[in-house]
Amino acid sequence: MGRDLEVTVETARFPAALRPGLIALAADMAAHGTQRSDPTRAVMAMMGDRWTALILQVLMIGTWRHADLRRALSQLSAEQAISQRVLTLKLRALERDGFVERHVTADVPPRVSYALTPLGHDLAGQVRALIDWVNARGPAIAGARAAFDTRDED
Repeated sequence: MGRDLEVTVETARFPAALRPGLIALAADMAAHGTQRSDPTRAVMAMMGDRWTALILQVLMIGTWRHADLRRALSQLSAEQAISQRVLTLKLRALERDGFVERHVTADVPPRVSYALTPLGHDLAGQVRALIDWVNARGPAIAGARAAFDTRDED
């Protein structure tokens, strides 16, 4: 992990009022890692991709078989249908980080299903809170966009 990395900022180049906050941010980043593979960066990047937040929201409903999960995601998304390969890669990444557990039965052929772990439920709840926050502020965001676009046209 990147915890042994030092994040330094030449604070003399910034206004004095901003320096304490910048130093605190650099210390926090150094404590939690700055490398791409460190949890903070990796999970935040995952949340910003096209499918992961929706996958988490659907898995909050319960345990899903792969084909049913894929079908549900494709129906709920405004994007094109998720491919089997992409869904498998996303689920593996979520499983690797401890957010999803994969269950395989001893049946022939084996039946595979996916569910959130307790850590995954916690993350999905945080994602839901962020979605709710954005939804509640949708009109303000739309207004800001319209004002920006109008200003940009002048």
